[in-house]
Amino acid sequence: MYQNQGFMLKLELPVFDCKIKQKDGKLYIYDVLRKKYVVLQPEEWVRQHVINFLLTERNISSVHIKVETGRKYSELQKRCDILVWDADMNPLLLVECKAPHIAIDHKTVFQIGIYNASFKSKYLWLTNGIKHEYFQREGEGYSPISVLPQSLK
Repeated sequence: MYQNQGFMLKLELPVFDCKIKQKDGKLYIYDVLRKKYVVLQPEEWVRQHVINFLLTERNISSVHIKVETGRKYSELQKRCDILVWDADMNPLLLVECKAPHIAIDHKTVFQIGIYNASFKSKYLWLTNGIKHEYFQREGEGYSPISVLPQSLK
């Protein structure tokens, strides 16, 4: 597991067997979607746990999950952490991952709202690995839901 200043960081997501290596004094974690090792920062630790959850707990095919998808918003290039596409390649779930010490608050909701302005995903998930907030599109807005549906469709 990821060691951060001498302690093990446990998240409120399923534990999985991840590949971690050290190079030049930095830790790297293998991203199964990007098929490469990426620097292991606290936010990346959360992102990799979410990816594992989507693949193993929700049985979403890796071809339907995109990491760090970019879109232009009002002249600015924005990148969302994880985007899941449905079978027709429409945005289904947009996930914003934060480091465990970052609060899930109105700033995070605003951030995912900006990212979602162009995607218009059916579901939104804000997480720091410990706290999870989920939303479902209803008409032109979003309503909080307690959990992600077992079968995302």
